[in-house]
Amino acid sequence: MTTPSTPEARRARDESMIAQLRANGGRTDDGLVLVILETVGATTGRKHLKPVCVREDGSDLVVAATAGGQARHPQWYPNLVAHPEIRVEYLGESFTARASTVPNSPDRDRLVQMMSREIPGIYGYQDRCRDRRQIPIVRLERV
Repeated sequence: MTTPSTPEARRARDESMIAQLRANGGRTDDGLVLVILETVGATTGRKHLKPVCVREDGSDLVVAATAGGQARHPQWYPNLVAHPEIRVEYLGESFTARASTVPNSPDRDRLVQMMSREIPGIYGYQDRCRDRRQIPIVRLERV
């Protein structure tokens, strides 16, 4: 999937994806399972919704802040770092979760492997931005 080039195009794509997820019990029209993160803006305090690829890890959910390998983190990532208690919509259910970045560890390596099945290009994304940042892996734990 290519990333739309303008903020307006990205917002329209996200809104369309969120509508699909809500209409289809948490799946896109083509069956892909995503999570909707409701974050609070780190500087604005406004609520933002963002559909993101997700994997289950026991009772937790795991997402990767890839931003398609861009030099900067996706905007939702600093939002959840500033305000880690977020609302999550997953498979038609809405709940509160606490987000935490997984530190460098064998567990993080395992989760990157797991996420690579959901985001096949994750290693290429990391290679593209290696000099500027490490792609954060984020655990979402139900509160």
